Amino acid sequence: MSTTVETTMRAPAPSAIPEREAAPVPLTIALAGNPNAGKTSLFNALTGLRQKVANYPGVTVERKEGVWSLASDLPPGRLIDLPGLYSLEASAIDEQIARDILTGKNTVVPAPDVIVAVVDATNLERNLYLVTQLMETKRPLVIALTMMDLAARSGLKIDIEKLSRGLGVPVVPVGAKQRRGLEDLAQQVLKAAGGESPVASWQLSNHAERELRALAVNGSNQTLTPRESALGDLYAEELPASPQRRAAVVAARERLAGAVPNWWQEPVLARYQWIEQVARRAVIEEDRDRPDVTDRIDRVVTHRVFGPVLLLVVMLLIFQTIFSWATVPMDLIDGSFGALQEWTRGRLPEGLLASLVADGIIAGVGGVLVFLPQILLLFFFISLLEDSGYMARAAFLTDRLMRGVGLHGKAFMPLLSSFACAIPGIMATRTIENPKDRLATIMIAPFMSCSARLPVYTLMIAAFFTERKILGVLSIGVLIIMSMYLLGIAVAVIAAWVLKHTILKGPPPPLVLELPPYRVPNFLNIAQTMQSRAWIFIKRAGTVIMAISILLWALVTFPRQPGPQVSPGTAGAVAQVVRETGVEARGEPVPGTNPASSNEAGELDAAGAQLRDSFAGRAGRLIEPLIAPLGFDWKMGIGLIASFAARETLVSTLSIVYNVGPDAREESSSLIDAVRHARRPDGSPAWTPLVAVSMMVFFVLACQCMSTIAVVRRETNSWRWPLFMVGYMLVLAYVASFITFQGGRLLGFA
Repeated sequence: MSTTVETTMRAPAPSAIPEREAAPVPLTIALAGNPNAGKTSLFNALTGLRQKVANYPGVTVERKEGVWSLASDLPPGRLIDLPGLYSLEASAIDEQIARDILTGKNTVVPAPDVIVAVVDATNLERNLYLVTQLMETKRPLVIALTMMDLAARSGLKIDIEKLSRGLGVPVVPVGAKQRRGLEDLAQQVLKAAGGESPVASWQLSNHAERELRALAVNGSNQTLTPRESALGDLYAEELPASPQRRAAVVAARERLAGAVPNWWQEPVLARYQWIEQVARRAVIEEDRDRPDVTDRIDRVVTHRVFGPVLLLVVMLLIFQTIFSWATVPMDLIDGSFGALQEWTRGRLPEGLLASLVADGIIAGVGGVLVFLPQILLLFFFISLLEDSGYMARAAFLTDRLMRGVGLHGKAFMPLLSSFACAIPGIMATRTIENPKDRLATIMIAPFMSCSARLPVYTLMIAAFFTERKILGVLSIGVLIIMSMYLLGIAVAVIAAWVLKHTILKGPPPPLVLELPPYRVPNFLNIAQTMQSRAWIFIKRAGTVIMAISILLWALVTFPRQPGPQVSPGTAGAVAQVVRETGVEARGEPVPGTNPASSNEAGELDAAGAQLRDSFAGRAGRLIEPLIAPLGFDWKMGIGLIASFAARETLVSTLSIVYNVGPDAREESSSLIDAVRHARRPDGSPAWTPLVAVSMMVFFVLACQCMSTIAVVRRETNSWRWPLFMVGYMLVLAYVASFITFQGGRLLGFA
């Protein structure tokens, strides 16, 4: 083993280090394969927790890398998990990145020493098409054959040795979940490193091969073999840039067109014919007429009637579980941040610094992090549905609805991704070929209730609907949040229909969708997905939200009022004013007390005056006449303005505006209590259940996320579309919130 390793690892020439043997250089291994082939599971099994996620420079495509311990006496290899792709004839940006890395054109990621092609044993012929292209990249190649257990259940018997001989590539059956075959895969990678690259034996017609030999004399792509360079030029959609080369390719195409009908289809047909010959010798099919487990389950799951009903039930159970399971950890986080605020105030001298740390940073960041358990549960269920194979069935079930409003069937996956975050959802629209269909999907993606809206929904429901149940079992809060999600979907459907019948008119092409077999979810994959998403959420809270919280604290603290400096952030002084005078610190009378005279109240209401006359207060009072018909006052207006930076900052904004802290007021120890007890100047409640619903409706429909706007600008390469999106969504949000509040008042709701 050690001898083989020393000969296969890359090392400097002996002359470079004459006195001692050079240390082996770590290998770079690229993991490539079709979507749903088990690539992510294998990547997680090989790297464990030793992986990092970033973005490729200049694009929003996610980049995953990890460390793979190939052998105990060698440095660990660098494992790159490439985006899933079906072929190297890439059109989407993520597929282009994968192709450039595999062919050595990427300037950021080094060319791989070995390519590990992940192949699904249950869909062997389709997966091997990419393998035939990887064999032509001049890179050592090893095949990791996954889903062997599912193939056996489906009646497929695969002779690994025959398959390996037929392809001319080492084939290793692996089971990521059971960690089966991982050591053998590492050994084969080490043997392949530095060795000869495989050669595909498939051939075109005699006429085409003759033209390829003629074009191979002066190939235009030096990173490929002369034949592959000629193949790329001859069958590519675009002609070469060089006039001489372009003329030669045009002449070759004209000769082929006269000799071979449908000559442009030859590479695809020749590859599949060769794949069929290899598979025929290596694969034995048994009991193919017997329906497997997937077929039997799909009879119910994809049924025209039962399927949609089951989908609604699954969504309802997910939301019910999210709310019921998250209560205890949310209370613990809330209590921890409250204790941290109290501890900070006790350790720091009273003044601006204590107010900044306790009421700006801790209150702002803590007000958002308290919803981390719900975010984690949401991603847990999304990963669970994806890993099990049910998510593709959901896309199949909704295809008829998508096509009914003029959307491409592929729009479902981007829209579904937008429930977690609109940014990856918008990026996922790159798989939609038609520009109008892609634009229509981008324009409605922000209607899907992303995880950033979840804290807003949760706050409103916890304040006014948490104790109410239907039939003593089902929480009314769950129904409300379900309604918010359905409202976003319904408005998105209507908006898509309007867009596709007006400015983006055009018929959608049919949906081509792969339904993977049902699988037992890999909980290691799910745990790692939750970990990465949690870190992204925490990092966002520790950077963007903290910066916004500090800015908001400054906006509610400055300019400073003359006289005694009691700011909205000095909770101890405010509480003292409340206890001594009976006047609530925000300029609102506390019910059940006998306040002092109006002059005394005005003198002692320093915190309320500070907030009203601060920069944030001025902005809130400026838009108050506009938002008053929605049931919102100027303090809520501050939150609306701040939320356009990031939706979830509404919670941290209200925490600062309402001065939430353990000393802020005796009966208001949390933001939920502060919302419940907030009063208008006339003594009426500032928040009511109707106002809470109006606020949720506004947040469902408004595009309040600068990151989303920036991504739309980058994806459309124009400011026209993001500005149009913000404008029409804001108008819809205002109208819907207006109808909700005013209609509720007419119906007698408080």
